[in-house]
Amino acid sequence: MNTITTINPATEVAIRTYELMGERAAFEKVEACHAAFLTWRAKTHEERAPYLRDIAKTLRSHADPLAELMTRETGKLLRDGKTEVELCAQILEYTAEHGPEELADEPRSHSGGDKEGVVAYCPIGVVYSIQPWNFPVYQPVRVLASNLMAGNGVILKHASICTGSGLMLRDICLEAGLPEGLFDVVVVDHDTSDAIIAHERVRGVTMTGSDDAGRHIAQTAGKHLKKSVLELGSNDAYLVLEDADVPLAVKMCVQGRIYNNGETCVSAKRFVVTDAVYEAFVEGFVDGMKAITMGDPRDEESELGPLSSKEQFETLSEQVTRSLEGGARLLCGGVPEKGLGYYFPATVLVDCQPGTPAYDDELFGPVASIIKARDDEDAMRIANDSRYGLGGAIFTRDRDKAFRLARDHFDTGMVRINFFGTADPNMPFGGVKDSGFGREHGGFGMKAFVNAKAIFFP
Repeated sequence: MNTITTINPATEVAIRTYELMGERAAFEKVEACHAAFLTWRAKTHEERAPYLRDIAKTLRSHADPLAELMTRETGKLLRDGKTEVELCAQILEYTAEHGPEELADEPRSHSGGDKEGVVAYCPIGVVYSIQPWNFPVYQPVRVLASNLMAGNGVILKHASICTGSGLMLRDICLEAGLPEGLFDVVVVDHDTSDAIIAHERVRGVTMTGSDDAGRHIAQTAGKHLKKSVLELGSNDAYLVLEDADVPLAVKMCVQGRIYNNGETCVSAKRFVVTDAVYEAFVEGFVDGMKAITMGDPRDEESELGPLSSKEQFETLSEQVTRSLEGGARLLCGGVPEKGLGYYFPATVLVDCQPGTPAYDDELFGPVASIIKARDDEDAMRIANDSRYGLGGAIFTRDRDKAFRLARDHFDTGMVRINFFGTADPNMPFGGVKDSGFGREHGGFGMKAFVNAKAIFFP
């Protein structure tokens, strides 16, 4: 297949067809990115910062058409798309403001402290960015902003279903004045993508996606001795402890499960609820999920749009079926209505059993898995009984207990206390175990692909 066609998941109507690049065309973009990098790396951090601010400004000026395209390509609620564009602008501005300090040379002593040294965070070259479809602008921008500030160039391979969004982002960057070639997009198949990883000009690889895809990328990058950062899937546990504020927990957990149509790596997926509050939570949660309005993602009244693709719809349907066959019970949703669009209703499963998708795997869509725990200790055990470790949350009225559990016991990269959220430019983002390695945001992403160079003075 030499072409890909993007499909509107709300209408199942084709949007646009794109030709796949061959290896030669893709390599030309890599070489052009390297050439642009050679000039870009000579700029100071302070000289790079205005470019990021200009991209933020231009993004905001294109917020409406960019959000509209994201909605047509992925089914994302239109208002969420506009929020995503604003988040990207804030990330660029945060990086422009804090990058010079984060990446500044660090004076150090050596040889017992009587001699001087410097640690310099030097750019390394072209970073290959492989990104998913669920946040078509945010995922590429969080890589782009950090690496532009660090002095690197970026080549983006976006998910095929949001090819148009990736190309529009590139065009916005060019309109904002970013040097041509420094950030570009390749539209390639998996074999060509692997060849790009192996290319001598590519110095690092960052990827967001499933753990299976992450294994392949990590193996390919490792074979060619390329540093990688992987942000992979998860089945984040939200713990509702014995002393939780149940109405608050219900509100936040419903929000956390349906946000972005349930297609978010760090969204609420498993709800581990202690016996003391189980009945009250389940009753309130089911009522909340039943009240969700599903409809056209362009409609302001809609709270839940379609899944991103036919493939995603079929995968989620099969996971729900297998979970029910494995002992789970369906309390609401679960049965999509026939008609145009890949719409899947807000769904609640209880009595989810180990060995089934609802317990073990990532359900990428508006399906909630509720698991009963005996007490707080049992809830933490269940939460950590997972191959994943991206995020999670704890609901309790005891702040000190929440901090202790989050810091010392919850085996994840991120923990939220009594609320749901996704990403913040000032806090590190990433996970452990099969959720990947490396961090983005919070200054960490700016140093993901730099050479921490030690310079010694006699």
